[in-house]
Formats: sequence, C-alpha cells, structure tokens
Amino acid sequence: MMKRFLALLLLVLAVVDSAQAAPKNIVLFVTDDQGQDAGCYGNPKLKTPHLDALAADAVRFDNAFCTTASCSASRSVILTGMQNHANAQYGHEHVYHHFRAYDDVESLPVMLQRGGYRTGRVGKLHVGPPEVFHFQQTFKADARNPVAMADACREFIAKESERPFFLYFCTADPHRGGGKVTTDPYKPDAFGNKPGGYAGIDEVIYKPEDVIVPPFLPDTPACRAELAQYYQSVSRIDQGLGRLIALLKEAGRYDDTLIVYIADHGIAFPGAKTNLYDPGMRAPCLVRNPYEAKRGFASREMVSWVDLTPTLLAFAGAKPKVDRLQGRSFLPALAGPDVAEVDEVFASHTFHEITMYYPMRVVRTRTHKLIWNVASPLPFPFASDLWASPAWQDRYAQGPTTLYGKRTVAAYIQRPKFELYDLVVDPDESKNLADDPQHAGLLKELQTKIRDFQKRTKDPWISKWEYE
Repeated sequence: MMKRFLALLLLVLAVVDSAQAAPKNIVLFVTDDQGQDAGCYGNPKLKTPHLDALAADAVRFDNAFCTTASCSASRSVILTGMQNHANAQYGHEHVYHHFRAYDDVESLPVMLQRGGYRTGRVGKLHVGPPEVFHFQQTFKADARNPVAMADACREFIAKESERPFFLYFCTADPHRGGGKVTTDPYKPDAFGNKPGGYAGIDEVIYKPEDVIVPPFLPDTPACRAELAQYYQSVSRIDQGLGRLIALLKEAGRYDDTLIVYIADHGIAFPGAKTNLYDPGMRAPCLVRNPYEAKRGFASREMVSWVDLTPTLLAFAGAKPKVDRLQGRSFLPALAGPDVAEVDEVFASHTFHEITMYYPMRVVRTRTHKLIWNVASPLPFPFASDLWASPAWQDRYAQGPTTLYGKRTVAAYIQRPKFELYDLVVDPDESKNLADDPQHAGLLKELQTKIRDFQKRTKDPWISKWEYE
C-alpha cells in the first residue's frame, strides 16, 4: 500500500513540476481603431473566419473597455498598467505632439524581459520614450499588411530557446488616414485599402448596402460607403491573424502560447474615437489561455486596458520592480463564465493631438455611466482624421440641428459638464439624466466614485473640482 501511495505521489509531483515548467509564451495582438466588429461579436456581415475560430477556442469579453479612446494614450495604458494621467503619456507621441511617458515608468516588455522573456514587436509602437518601451527585437513589415507582419516574426516564434517569448503585434488597420475634407467617401479611401491590394492578402470587398450601421452613426450613403471600407480593412486584419496562428502551429508553439486580441479603442468615426461614449470605450477582447481546459465561452467580467499588464505579468509569473500598477489581473476570469469580480471600470482622457485638450473622467458601471467633461465650456475638439470623415462632413454641412446618429451636430460639439446615462434603458447614451432631480443621489454617488478614482491614481486633474 505504501509503495502504491509513493508511486502516486511521485506521479502527482511530476505532473505539477511539468505544469510549472511548461512554456508560457505571450502574443499581444493590437489592432488600430476597431470596435467590437467581427462575426464572433454578432456582426453577420463582416467576414472574420480566423477571429471567429480564435473566439471559439478562447474567452470572449463582451464588457471590455479602453481607458482613453486615443491611440498613444491608450497604448501607454496597455503597456504599463497605469492610467495615462499617471504615466504622463497624455496624448500622441509622434511628431510635434511629443507626449511621452515619465522616464522612470516601467513597461510590460521591460518587466517581462527581466522575468526571463525574449521580447519582440512588429508594427505600430506610438509611445515613448524608446528606453521606457524597450523591446529586444523589432521586425520590419508594412503595418497595413498583417500577413507580411506575421511572416516577419516567423524566426522569432520558431527559435529554439529556453526563454519564452513575448510578441507585441500591432497593425495599422483599420485606422482611418487623414486627408482632405470631402463629402465624397470614395476620394480617397481612408482605411488603407488600395488598388491591387497587398501581397498575400485576398481582399474582401463589401457593398455599402450590405453593412450594418450602428445607432451612433447616421444611416447615410456616405457613412455606409465608409463602413464598407472599414469592413475591408478588418477582413485584412483577420487574414493576418490567421497567418500568425498558422505560424504558431507550424512551430509547435500554439499550445503553449497565450493569445490576447484587442484594439487600442473603438472605431475611427466621430462619436467613438476620442470620445468616452461606449462606441469609443468598448473594444474587442479575446483571450486564449492554452492551460485552461474550459474555453470557447463569453465572460461577463468587466475588464479595462489598465488590467492587461497585471494580467500578463500574472500569467508569466513576472513582477515590477516597484509596484505602481493601477489595474488588476483578470486571469481568474479565464477559468469559467461565472467568474465576475468587478462591476465598474474607469476612464481618463485628456488629449488626443496636442491641439485637442478636452479632459474627461468617467465611471461606467453595469447599469450607468457618468462622464465629467472637465473643460465643458470649450467646444469638443476634432482629430484631423475624424473631422475629414465624409460621414461627419455630410451631416455637418446640413446645419447644427441635423442629427448625427442619436445626437444633433450642435449637441455633439457643445457638451454639458456632466453626462449621466442609464445604460439599461438607454444603451445609446442619448438621454442625459444629470439634471434630473430623481437621479440627484445617483449623480452624487458616481461623482464620488470618480473623485476616489482620481485620488487612488494620483490624477493631477482632481484639482478641477476645487478651482473650476
């Protein structure tokens, strides 16, 4: 009996030791300005077979939110686990905008490298300084061609090494390009689609009449044409994801690699990007943990991009030198659909481009959202690419009382100090309850939550409660 017991004990210890020694590679796949637009998120018109296949073998988070719907600022949160008002990446890093994180911020790739990881990236970085967001290897490829991006990482993925890898894979699709203001959506196509397409990509073309127009956008010919172009760009991403997964399988790495698929924030249309309405905050989030037996389900957990670094560190068994993380690991939520520990998320936006000062602080619960427009006397500023959108210009040309989605043009541009929405009865955030006496208690409660959040995260803009 004792011999059988010892044999069983040794077997258990061997299994445990094997699990501890299992490689824990990480792929963080980040798209540029993509909402929850894919077949797996309920859009039957958008062809995303590889994304749908990943979702069937992963956890799909329906309540996944960025903290700021601005490219550089959001990416800084993704890579540090700190709100952008805490890491100082207030807005765009590139050219004359020149926002940058503090020099003493410790980023995810640096922490993982210290924890024994090989780190590499391909595509868009868009944060600085480079010493803070340091990767050991950078792979060159057209960021509008995710298939070429995947091929550029092939050797990195397949390399025989005792060290696991972290691959940061960031497409430029489906980001809207800048350009000349026009009401003609065909001149030019702003979503990276070009005649002849891209090598290795089978371009998927959509008809404007076939797209689904979300409620926050106007159902106009101009908007439909732009959405068709956006869909084409998303389908290009899907093929890049498929190629990357094929390379992981080819190298024998798929079954020891955590794959996280997200976007930096929502779709690049007025009403979403640079806003903290749900179309701007809500983004795709698929997480495949190969070491979880239960996969292929939707989680009701509320997750924020400030949680991504803590989650990946928890998976990797790595830690920061000094714990300045402001998020929390949602790794437990990967264990099953019934795990839901958090019922609120916070958001903090200050700039996009340097000319776009418009700080907003937000608390979003499962049932309500409060937006504090700190600079509400100012008109809402436009990113250059959003201002040029034919979908917007078409409505703007009709005058201030014209509806753009659920709001008038005038209401979109000039906003009140507080916006309070009941997300259960008003998911489109069209009826502001902030001045309704029946909701005065709720307004005060959510204002307190925002102030407490600002205190916890050392937000310099907390002073605006006192001085303005």
